[in-house]
Amino acid sequence: MSPVVGLDAGRPGPRAFAAVRRACAVAALLACGTSAHAGLFDDDEARRAIIDLRTRISALEDASKAQGGQTAQQLQQLQNALLDLTNQNEQLRQQIAQLRGANEQLAKDLSDVQRQQKNIAQGVDDRLKRVEPQQVNLDGKTFMADPEEIAAYEAATATLRSGDFDKAQASLGNFLRRWPASGYADLARYWLGNAQYGNRDFKGAIVTFKAFIAAAPDHARAPEAELAVANCQIELRDIKGAKATLADLMKTYPKSEAAVAGKERLASLK
Repeated sequence: MSPVVGLDAGRPGPRAFAAVRRACAVAALLACGTSAHAGLFDDDEARRAIIDLRTRISALEDASKAQGGQTAQQLQQLQNALLDLTNQNEQLRQQIAQLRGANEQLAKDLSDVQRQQKNIAQGVDDRLKRVEPQQVNLDGKTFMADPEEIAAYEAATATLRSGDFDKAQASLGNFLRRWPASGYADLARYWLGNAQYGNRDFKGAIVTFKAFIAAAPDHARAPEAELAVANCQIELRDIKGAKATLADLMKTYPKSEAAVAGKERLASLK
């Protein structure tokens, strides 16, 4: 019987089981309380994380909106600046066009002024040429003559060359009366004698040729003038006078062509 008693003595009694049950209940209660506390802690952390994330997202959205506003403002500023540059470029283009037109007008005005100055200068030169004496070289003789004087002499001699002896005689006579001391005077007398000879005014021609020889005995045409005097005398049938004139021609200008012609003419006179 002892072993049985011993076995029962080793088992827990009713009180022990009750104590165990109470301990388990407390443990379970504690476990449940701990689990509930832990779950509550996890929800708060998640909520704070969500709130923080939403805050960040809101901040980013605000920053994005602010950045977008700044970008739009900068874009508007750039557009305004581009418009200003476009307007300035157009103004500059218009100014350049105006300056180009002004330069073209100035160039035209300058050309007109230069042409006018040239015309004025030419006009002044022409007027000066009409009044200022000019140097003339004629038959080895150099002298100064007025433009009008030159023109009158050239016109008179041109008339003589045309064969209009009447007009040439009048023109040369007028020239000698107006410019008696002209450098053309000697030749004017010589040509006047020829005009008179052409008009068969032999007496007048003799006077003119002799005046020419007396004024310019060393002139290149003096021998021809003396031969012309002899021809006038022959036309007037003054053979004696013609012979004397031809003899004087051969004596005074022996090497001239007129002297050779005079010698032949003298030989033909009877």
